[in-house]
This record gives sequence, structure tokens and C-alpha cells, in this order.
Amino acid sequence: MKRTIMMSAAAVAAATLVLAGCSSGTDNDSGGDGEVTGEVTITLAGWSLSTTPEFQILADAFHEQNPNITVEVLEYDATEYDTQMIADLAAGTAPDMYVQKNLKNFVTYQDGGQLLDVSSVAAELGDDVDGVEAYTVDDVTYAIPYRQDAWYLYYNKDLFDAAGVAHPDGSWTWDDYATAAEDLAAGLSAAGSDATGTYQHGWQSVVQGFANAQADGADLLSGEWEYLVPYYERAVALQDAGAQVDFGTLTTNSLTYQSQFGTQLAAMMPMGSWYVATLLAQQASGEADTFNWGFAPAPQLDDSTADEPVTFADPTGIGINPAVDDNVAAAAMEFLTFVGSEEAASALAEIGITPAITNDAVAETFFGIEGVPTDELSQFTFANHDVRPENPVDANTVVLQNILGDAHTAIMSGSVSPADGIAEAMDRAAAELG
Repeated sequence: MKRTIMMSAAAVAAATLVLAGCSSGTDNDSGGDGEVTGEVTITLAGWSLSTTPEFQILADAFHEQNPNITVEVLEYDATEYDTQMIADLAAGTAPDMYVQKNLKNFVTYQDGGQLLDVSSVAAELGDDVDGVEAYTVDDVTYAIPYRQDAWYLYYNKDLFDAAGVAHPDGSWTWDDYATAAEDLAAGLSAAGSDATGTYQHGWQSVVQGFANAQADGADLLSGEWEYLVPYYERAVALQDAGAQVDFGTLTTNSLTYQSQFGTQLAAMMPMGSWYVATLLAQQASGEADTFNWGFAPAPQLDDSTADEPVTFADPTGIGINPAVDDNVAAAAMEFLTFVGSEEAASALAEIGITPAITNDAVAETFFGIEGVPTDELSQFTFANHDVRPENPVDANTVVLQNILGDAHTAIMSGSVSPADGIAEAMDRAAAELG
């Protein structure tokens, strides 16, 4: 029977009040439409600044065009970003602008009145800026995307050759991927290599993100999650076959996806497009090995989507703290206008970040970077995909994702079978939100 998950009145009230108590007393009506007066410094939240240069790149490129406005980037902890931001908003110490790290928590900020209306900026953007609609609620836009990731399949051409396995050709289904992973593991072992066929990081996204984007009838908010089962059965089977590191080893040893692929411990890896910039930087610094690599479309449910492969990723946008004064708001609006421009997109593409604009000019910049693979398949992958959001904008998303996160851990650790784990998660969702 179809479960219909409804928030109780108490849950709705709780969600509404999560940030309502954080309000500084300033409403979130559109502001900052006037001229910027004098020299202005505006603060922007970011994370992992030493390895995530995109924030400073945007700040510097904007300042070059607007020398009277300085953007100061403040570092937050990457894993505790939203927790720290909510606390700072409550204390009145939050930055003037802050990044929406994903859509999972966007509704919390928006519904709590902690984002300024930036519809006037959105109205000026070109049609080729992806992700604006994700930050639009009841025809009001609350953040401007600067980045639109997509999940790819990264592969080490040298290890494929050593194992005698044919490279991806852009048409792989998940069954093709699983077969290749096992063939790679066997071939590499025979060649005397300790590398696994593939590496699946511990995040629930690596399984659930693809299933939610690709499976027929998939709907995270429905609470009917049977479509996740075959995706988990495949992942568990690859662990059992030794084609990928098992979840227990991954978590016990705190493995990182950067080191697993970058030091050639895995022949392939599903991962977000942001990893291009990371791998380039680590190869330049010596943290990663030098080897021939490329990226292919993520494996598909079947061959019907080969021409426009379906993948997933939330956009990454920037919003404005409504507690700012009018002059800072005006400066912040100018910054967001720049964020949505082709100039900003090109600046990000120059460091390997996939911006919210991926037109021909941006693609040319991206593939002009030294070290970026320029083979036909990598270029096809960058330019052709149907990216679907990982997190629906809904008050129930956080609760449901947390339930599914627990199910992911239980299934991948072997504590429960995929079918039983998903069934338990469905029952729990119905009980908690029914």
C-alpha cells in the first residue's frame, strides 16, 4: 500500500521555528537595490579554504571589477558547516553572505527567514545559469547558484590497460560497471597490483543519489523506497566479491576518496565533478600520483539515456543574511550579480570547478587547463547530462535523508540485507512523519 507521509502540525511548527528564533528582527524582503556608497567590505562564508579555492577566486575576480568592494572569506568547518551557520545566525554573528552547501538544509534557512530576497538579481541572469529554480520558492529567489556539479565516473586508464579491461565508452549501465569492476579486480591482481576494481565512498549519496535520479518512479519524499534495493544489492555484491573496499574497512580506517583514486588504489570511482579540481591540485603538489585518467558518464539504469546520461547533484548557491544594512546588501547584490555571470563561470572553470554556466566558452576554458583530460568522452561527459537535484526542497527532506542515512550504514556494513534495511527505513519514515 502506498504510504503518504504528512508532517504533523507539531512537526511543521518545529520546522518553522528552527530558525525563526534566530531572526535578527530584519525581514527578508528584497533589499540592497540602491547604489553602493564608499568603500565596503562584505563577508562570505566558505570551508576548507586551503583545498577549496573557489570562494577566494570569486572574491578576487569580483574585487578586480569592483575595487570599492572587498569580499572577505571566512572559514567554517566543512563537516559542521550548517550546524555552525545556524548557531551564528542565532547569535547574530553570521557573515553577510553564506553558501547553501546543498539543498538539504535550504528550506530550513528559507522558511526561517534567514535569506534575503534576491529575485531582482535572478531576473537579470541569462537563461543558461543552471539551478536558479532550486532556490526559488513561491516565485521568490533566495540564492544565486555559482556552481552546478554532476556526478561522473572517474577512471584510471593505466590501470584499465594493466588489467586488460576496455575503457568506458559512455554507454555503460550499472551491470556493465559491476562486470568491469570485477574484471578489473581480477586482472589487476593477476598483474601484481593491490588496486581494487572500483572505490565507492561511504556517503549514502553514492548509492541513493543515483537511484533517486534514475530509477523509475523514484521519489524520496514518498517514503516508498523499494527502488533503492537493487542499487544496494549491486553495491554489496561488489564488496563481497572484493571488487571494492568494504564499508567496514573504509570507516575504520577513515579512507578518503582522494587518496584511493589519487594514489591508484582503485581503477575507477563514481564521484562529483568537483573532484577534477582536487585531483589536478593534488597531482601538482605530489599528493596524488601522475597517471592517465579520464571521466565518463555515470553508469545508467539502462541504455535509453545514453545520449543524455542521467546523474545527480545539488546546485551550490550563495544567499544574503537579511540582518545586513542597506549598503552591505547593495554590495552583496552586486556580488551575486557577478556570481551568476559568464566571467565568474570562466574564473571557476580555470581551476576545474564546474560552474552554473557551462556554455561553449566555459567548456573551452575548462578543457584548456593543463592536466584536464581532453579525450572525446571526457568532453562529452562535461557537456551532456541531465542533472537532477539530490535533495528535494521540502520540510521533510532532512528527516527522511537522516533515516536513509541510517539505512545506508546498516546495509553497507552488513548488519541487514538491502531488502530488510529499506523496509525498516520505510516503516520508520511512516512512523515518524505519518
